Amino acid sequence: MYLSEDCGAVYVREKGELRYVSADKNDAPQHRLFNRDFSFQLCIDTLPSASHTKRRGHFIFTYNKEGSLRYTVKSLFDISLQFIADHIEHVDSLVGFPEQMADKLFSAAEERHKFTEPQTAPRALQVFCEAYGELVLKSLCLRNRYLLIPERLEEIRQFQSLESLDLYGCRLGDNHEIFKYITSEALASLVKLFIGANCLSDAGLQRLTAPVRVMKKGLENLQLLDLSENPITEKGLGYLTCFKALQKLDISGTNVTVNVSLKGFFRMKMRMVLSETPLKEFGHSDCNTEGWAEQVINQWEITASEVPKKDSKPRTNALRFYGREKFVRETLNSWSGTSATTNKDKVVPVHFYTVDLCGLSSTEEHNTHSSAVAAAHKGKKRRLSEEEQSSTPVAKRQSFSALSAEDLDLLNSY
Repeated sequence: MYLSEDCGAVYVREKGELRYVSADKNDAPQHRLFNRDFSFQLCIDTLPSASHTKRRGHFIFTYNKEGSLRYTVKSLFDISLQFIADHIEHVDSLVGFPEQMADKLFSAAEERHKFTEPQTAPRALQVFCEAYGELVLKSLCLRNRYLLIPERLEEIRQFQSLESLDLYGCRLGDNHEIFKYITSEALASLVKLFIGANCLSDAGLQRLTAPVRVMKKGLENLQLLDLSENPITEKGLGYLTCFKALQKLDISGTNVTVNVSLKGFFRMKMRMVLSETPLKEFGHSDCNTEGWAEQVINQWEITASEVPKKDSKPRTNALRFYGREKFVRETLNSWSGTSATTNKDKVVPVHFYTVDLCGLSSTEEHNTHSSAVAAAHKGKKRRLSEEEQSSTPVAKRQSFSALSAEDLDLLNSY
């Protein structure tokens, strides 16, 4: 290799080392990274504020007895937990992650409002619900929170292991989107369902029971159902026969008339009888939100109530001008405060529950036997004529045959 004077310094890399190619080794140029008069300054105070906040999160600042500020470095576990909580929506899965650590991770994500922001809440809840199920939320009570459901419907769909769901007074109607979630396989574990006062008709009840009747999927394990204060009729009750595990039913305040045929239908088709006293399960005293996400639901309600309301000043000025402001306010307050309570007080409780038909038949035989003995003793005291003795059994047979025919017609209609 020849080097001329016009060519500069030539370097060759051999075996990972850079070597200067020259005839004389002493001619290798001496290069410096910095000049002799170079100086530098550590500019810590000029860093952006965002980096300060991130770095301060890794320290714990405390004061000693003398009043001076001291700091200690957080553990690697806490730093990692904070990092995962900040990016929980990007986590693929938490399956196999210990429950004790997952509880702390859920609390850390809740502090960072990951479950309240619409951009991150559905995915963050999905990650936890897929891994921990009922620990995240076992029971959900949205009673009379009709404004919260359409706003947080996508987040509510992520709860896949609910055992109790209270949607009383949510004004759902027959075609609400939440019914697709209720009848899906995600809520196959649902045991208690309260959907009273939702303007649910026979068509809505048919839609609610369709997956169980047709595909044998959905609410197969349902044991308690509240249908009170809905405009359903006897036709809609026929769809309830698909709930084989149903034990308690509330049809108070509906368009169903309680008579002998209705009692016969429940006894023959659903093995249920009318309760003489109101069942405590329908008092909604035990229904509440239970799980890690309990505070998340409360935070949803708080944010929903903070929505700015429209300015009603022009309307108020008009009412004040015509002197009807006081009258309108008193009417609205009385209606909003007493309408719900008065309707509940007027409703007569109609509760059905399952019984053992074998035990029920034995008790009925015992009652008939005792009544026959009492009639025999009564016959000794009072002698009846032969005509009365011959006519009364015929009348009883006719009435019994008439009732049984009505029962059969009613059962055939279903």
